[in-house]
Amino acid sequence: MTSQDIEPPGAEPAVETHDDAEDHRKDNAEGPAPAPRRWWTLLAVSAAQLLVVLDGTIVNIALPSAQSALGMSDASRQWAITAYALAFGGLLLIGGRVSGALGHRRTFVIGLVGFAASSALGGAAVNPGMLFGARALQGVFAAALAPAGLSLLTTTFTEPRERGRAFGVFAAVGAAGSALGLVAGGLLTEYASWRWCLYINVPIALFAVLGTAVVPADRPIRGAGRLDVAGALLSAAGFGAVVYAFNEAEPLGWGSPKVLTLLVGGVLLLAAFTAVEARAQHPLLPMRVLAHRTRAGALVSITLMFVAMFGFYLFMSYYSQTVLGYSPVQAGLTLLINALAALLGSTLLAGRLHGRVTPAMLILPGLMAAAAGMLVLTRLTADSTDVLPLYLVPALVLTGLGLGCVITSTAGLATADVRPYDIGAASAAYNASQQLGAALGTALLNTIATSAAASYLASEADATPTGASVHGYTTALTVGFGILLAAVCLTAPLTWKQRRP
Repeated sequence: MTSQDIEPPGAEPAVETHDDAEDHRKDNAEGPAPAPRRWWTLLAVSAAQLLVVLDGTIVNIALPSAQSALGMSDASRQWAITAYALAFGGLLLIGGRVSGALGHRRTFVIGLVGFAASSALGGAAVNPGMLFGARALQGVFAAALAPAGLSLLTTTFTEPRERGRAFGVFAAVGAAGSALGLVAGGLLTEYASWRWCLYINVPIALFAVLGTAVVPADRPIRGAGRLDVAGALLSAAGFGAVVYAFNEAEPLGWGSPKVLTLLVGGVLLLAAFTAVEARAQHPLLPMRVLAHRTRAGALVSITLMFVAMFGFYLFMSYYSQTVLGYSPVQAGLTLLINALAALLGSTLLAGRLHGRVTPAMLILPGLMAAAAGMLVLTRLTADSTDVLPLYLVPALVLTGLGLGCVITSTAGLATADVRPYDIGAASAAYNASQQLGAALGTALLNTIATSAAASYLASEADATPTGASVHGYTTALTVGFGILLAAVCLTAPLTWKQRRP
């Protein structure tokens, strides 16, 4: 029986069992692909993952140069970042459904080609509107590319040991991608042009497209029904409103009427989306995907991890440049320590231990390691000496190891024991959790840092601007530390009893 012969039944149980999911997997398997083809799949998906993550940060470094070259106003320049985040976050669930309907490999290729074309368009932009439009198109194609890639990885690697290695590499690319984006953005802007921060996507995407030539074909899911139009509109509007609110909170403040309206409206739209999906015959996001206890634990932990870590990256960049006087390139190179630690955490720790220990034995220590890294930085002051060896290196290593372990374990857990026709939705939900966490973390922790710095400067008679900035950073990182501890408390009861995959 092939996946084409499986039709989603009208009424499914809320939570699937491991045995049920295993039966579905066996029924839908067309036989394992030859080993070289499996590893080509990993290379192609990893290259695509690098594209998606890289573009979340690489343009940030290039933005001042792009603003000067294209004549952007200060008020509009944020749209170079926001347009991508809105399209990506708002359309992920639709991308997951499209991936199942068209076939994961076909959707993956379409996403790669579209992402490359929109990147080239952005690099050639002659005015702000052209750049903003290209960034939005990048987000559209990324919303199809990300869930399709994770779905391909899930269906290709089913043997526990190989699956652990594959998800370890995938997680290493995801964990290191943000740091690499800052490094690449600094190097390309300083030594080439800001336009190459977009052009660089083209050869990476073409490499991934070539890799898909030997990726085993999969078949679209038949009988999935018409697109859930109401769910699609509500999810896009709801996620878009929430992400936009997070982006606007940084310049306007959380008490701004605009931000509050967007937040309340977004939450109401997502509540309506949940109600519609619970009753839809062919839902965009089946509630059984979220009702699975351990999958819910994976989504909670990765969301809160991204909330804390994206604030961490922001402050590492600010602190190293404004307090230590590093250049953008030097600041980015410092973050390579974090990228290397993430590589070790995901491949040598989580990848090797996958299938040998329960997911909780990797997720919970990973969260605690990242929390310990942030705790180190909360001890910083404006007068701290030997900052790099005593504070930055331990913090970068601990957060990198933690991030690598958490991404590897949660990516596998979020898509494990999923019926074939739900893989796209589960992959999209996982990516959406990351996007929401990143957007919230950047806005929330930056607002906390700014407010704490202003209060310190106003209340302390001998306060200096540098001292106030460092106080703001450490206050925000203390909140990040608390968020990671909360993630441990929330995730532990959801994942602890999960047996080895």
